[in-house]
Amino acid sequence: MKFYQLKQDPSPRYTGYLNAKHKWGLPGVEPCPTCKCGGAGGGLEYPCVDLSGLPPDELQKLSDSWPVPPKEIERLRELVRPLAPKDALLEPGARFGPLEGTGLGYFGQLFMQEPWALYMRREALERLREAGMRGLQGCPIKVRFRTKHAPELLEMQMETQGQYHPDCLPSDRKPPCPTCGNDFLKRPNPIILDGASLPTELDLFRLKQTWMLIVANERFVDTVRRLELDGVLFEELAVR
Repeated sequence: MKFYQLKQDPSPRYTGYLNAKHKWGLPGVEPCPTCKCGGAGGGLEYPCVDLSGLPPDELQKLSDSWPVPPKEIERLRELVRPLAPKDALLEPGARFGPLEGTGLGYFGQLFMQEPWALYMRREALERLREAGMRGLQGCPIKVRFRTKHAPELLEMQMETQGQYHPDCLPSDRKPPCPTCGNDFLKRPNPIILDGASLPTELDLFRLKQTWMLIVANERFVDTVRRLELDGVLFEELAVR
């Protein structure tokens, strides 16, 4: 089985732009006293997770990205966990709820504004599901479009699966921080995926070790091409 990274199609005909954001999220974390790492990661988005039932004072804290102590991150993480998918990665900076804001321009059947977020027109998602694609969960976005023929876009919520093969990781990689657990992992170049870690029941997912990387298997890629769905490109990844 082949696997591919999804990338935005840079063709000038795709002028779509979303000036929008998710309403809630885990805040950043204050610097670790040992490794000095802190802040918030990007790319972990759970648009189908509804936090509106939480107390107003907690929602206020989940609407502020300012870094907080690790203990507060842990508390907020456990507050969100019952509402999130099983095995969801709830890291500092993870976002929840549908995208809200404004949009304009022309969007393909599939759309990527950032490398970590994938959107589909409703008709494209329905066609892919009818074709047997697995693991496709979309959440309607709450975006006002400044155009006559506004697309009905859904943001895809994807599971985090798979790892890098040890052959593409640096031999002098630091051990994880004993205090915060930070593993100092950066995206390798070139990327080699560990075939034994890749899911067999999903056709689209985020890579667990670097969740800003969206991966599809060849079943998904072949189906997108057969259905002539436009808007994204596919780059094959090495697998061992």
